[in-house]
Amino acid sequence: MNRDVKALLSIYAQVIELIDLGIHAVDKQGKTIIYNQKMRDIESMDIEDVLDKNILDVFRFDPKQPSTLLQVLQTGESILNQQQTYFNNKGQAVTTINHTYPLRKDGEIIGAVEIAKDMTKFRKLMEEQRQRQESARTFADMIGQSAAIQAAIRLAKYAARSDAPVLLIGEKGTGKELFASSIHHESGRRTKPFFVQTCLALPDDWLETMLFGCEEGDEIQLGLFEQADGGTVLLDDIDALSLPLQEKVARFLQEKQLIRVGGQQPVQTDVRLIASTSGDPIDAVQAGELLKPLYYQLAVHCIVLPPLRERKEDILSLATHFIRQGNEHYGLNVERLSDDVQEAFLAYRWPGNVRELEAVILETMATMEQEETITLAHLPASFRAKLAPDDAKTDFLFDTEDMLPLDKYMEEVEIYYIRKALQHHGFNITKTAKALGLSRQNLQYRIRKYQIDKERE
Repeated sequence: MNRDVKALLSIYAQVIELIDLGIHAVDKQGKTIIYNQKMRDIESMDIEDVLDKNILDVFRFDPKQPSTLLQVLQTGESILNQQQTYFNNKGQAVTTINHTYPLRKDGEIIGAVEIAKDMTKFRKLMEEQRQRQESARTFADMIGQSAAIQAAIRLAKYAARSDAPVLLIGEKGTGKELFASSIHHESGRRTKPFFVQTCLALPDDWLETMLFGCEEGDEIQLGLFEQADGGTVLLDDIDALSLPLQEKVARFLQEKQLIRVGGQQPVQTDVRLIASTSGDPIDAVQAGELLKPLYYQLAVHCIVLPPLRERKEDILSLATHFIRQGNEHYGLNVERLSDDVQEAFLAYRWPGNVRELEAVILETMATMEQEETITLAHLPASFRAKLAPDDAKTDFLFDTEDMLPLDKYMEEVEIYYIRKALQHHGFNITKTAKALGLSRQNLQYRIRKYQIDKERE
């Protein structure tokens, strides 16, 4: 029997660790007795910093917003849907929305437990949205004279004349956000907000709240669609939205009104929607990843952005542009690429497109001093390996000048493999997770951990 009890306790402990909500329980003295992995992630704390310690000795609370755990201990009454901001032992602000309950035995309060949803990253994302408005980019910022890019710019300028939805189609790094910003800032909505929201690797409840807002009691949090009233919202990787959320977006486009999460009454808001996808939207519709009605609503203006390998005549002018940026950023006076670097750049296929070219130039210049010419030796070792034939790549792995610690090397291999798998499956989370033998949650965790969706792919 004792063995069964121990087994059950082990199971309970494992389940608590795996739950994707923060769980923090204290005894009746306010000392922590349960503190799961998600809560440690939310609060950026180690278990030994918190376990068996009074929470007032670990966390700092504003007198106007005391600990909900301690309040429940004192009153014996649950507190539901309470937003709380407090500070960890490093002085960092933490914001959560909590359900807090008393724990009882034989009618006596023996502790309290808090179940928390992380809002710190949510608030950070919203702040990033506000900051984006300060960096308006227009068609004048676009570099390239190739026929392919000029054709896309022409279509985008036509789209800027109307208020109809736009669908941007292009591989990662082809400049979809730049096109969306240009359409907005050359339209009649230019004086109103422009927001960008990725649909990739974010939980459904976050996305729904970020887009549509929420109502919790007397508190109302406006979503992007309301904050952008009169302006434009870009939904990046629209096909990564869950189908229920796609239905809600389609209904919003149709009715020009929304219902906040937890709300009842419809709210009118005037927003132009621009959506983007990295793959073929027709394939996504056929695969059941993109709702057909939503696709037809979005594709009033359909603009295909060419990959960099199909506009090779623009590579060197783009490189020159990024060199100018690097000179300003690093205080350098780099003037040109050497002839062999130019040849290498023109021969390379640039799977990460313009974003990859920018990253290579800026990473190169970060380690330069007073040289005026970028040579092959200046390029990052990892990029030189991509330019080399396969047999040279093997030698590169053992180049003592570039040797990495094993854990760092294995991490880079994991990032590289996950990114390649995502690219192969058109950044479809479900297909990629299945191919890698991971759960969707596990893959999304790794994408967030390594910031793969934000990197220069």
